[in-house]
Amino acid sequence: MSIKLIKKTILIALISYFPLNAMAWGLLGHRVVGEIAQSYLSKKAGREVKKILGHESLAMASNWADFIKSEPSYNYLANWHYINLPAGLSSDQIQNSLQKDTATNVYTKIRFLSSELKNNSLDQDKKVMYLRLLIHFVGDLHQPMHTGRFEDLGGNRVQLTWFGQSTNLHRLWDSDLIESQELSYTEYARSLNFIDKSRLFQLQNEDVNIWVEDSYRISQKIYANVNSGDKLGYRYIYDNLAVADQQLLKGGVHLAGLLNNIFN
Repeated sequence: MSIKLIKKTILIALISYFPLNAMAWGLLGHRVVGEIAQSYLSKKAGREVKKILGHESLAMASNWADFIKSEPSYNYLANWHYINLPAGLSSDQIQNSLQKDTATNVYTKIRFLSSELKNNSLDQDKKVMYLRLLIHFVGDLHQPMHTGRFEDLGGNRVQLTWFGQSTNLHRLWDSDLIESQELSYTEYARSLNFIDKSRLFQLQNEDVNIWVEDSYRISQKIYANVNSGDKLGYRYIYDNLAVADQQLLKGGVHLAGLLNNIFN
């Protein structure tokens, strides 16, 4: 076997091994959230973020938490990406549960990371890691299936067909739906980033527990409108893309509001 053929074989093996299906919102969605957030940072927050990330934008920092899934030493972060909630919860039940929540999940870790980043004496290496994680997890929480059910792993066990290709409910909302638009993350962000000042102020001041409940309500509607084995395509895009787009926009605005609060 030639050296060239050996290299090609190794490359194919590495690509096949890389856990692409584990990327919440996909590369595109997370970068859209980061790009939108960048546009709403206060001047002070922008300066503080730059001190931590240097020339790395929020968009480009947003996928680090998925990239490191291939490194075993970061396996402990696996359940920081989501919060499982059972079906049929009322608003009071959700909020009471969150008030008492001490589990390791995306909700408690967003709170933890936000608190840690307010500590001026935090080591630079930790600041970089914690900020990258926070950017990513805010995006995760706005992907509705990250508040899905434990028994089906947030929709990962709900098998579907998407334009003739096998997928699952979680992956459909992570990447299939928004990638169907065939836009770059900057094009996608520009297409969504329209919001009036009163709505902007409202969203930037919403607490994380509201984000959880909103995503949970959407996830319940998503579950109600699909069955395992469904064959989906253009009609599903027509019925659901606006919801995904709204979550991307809210994710960016919420992230900016959170960072403004942390660094101001």
